[in-house]
Amino acid sequence: MALIKEALKQLFRRPATLKYPYEKLNPPEDFRGRPVWNMKKCIGCGLCFKVCPSGAIEMIGKGLEAEINHYVDRCMFCGQCAETCPKNAIRMSEEYELAEFDRSKMLHKYKRDT
Repeated sequence: MALIKEALKQLFRRPATLKYPYEKLNPPEDFRGRPVWNMKKCIGCGLCFKVCPSGAIEMIGKGLEAEINHYVDRCMFCGQCAETCPKNAIRMSEEYELAEFDRSKMLHKYKRDT
């Protein structure tokens, strides 16, 4: 009898899940999504490249001519690069839908505007 009572109670209750991808929750305040570089602030020091534990950051050149390649498929979103950047040129975005079928779409290139 208790089973029927519980089934009837749950029958008229709203679902606990969202209808993803039509309904989405906002990420929490300290969410670490994909790192994003602001090349206007970047001085090309290479600290982000050196501290990345998974090797997801490739730096081509040095100083103000530096170009940065970020491989999302290698990144573990630890935020180490954003923490060590002396100029706060890297921020962790709220972007979390990063899956792709093509690996070439998981490479983000950052160059300084000339």
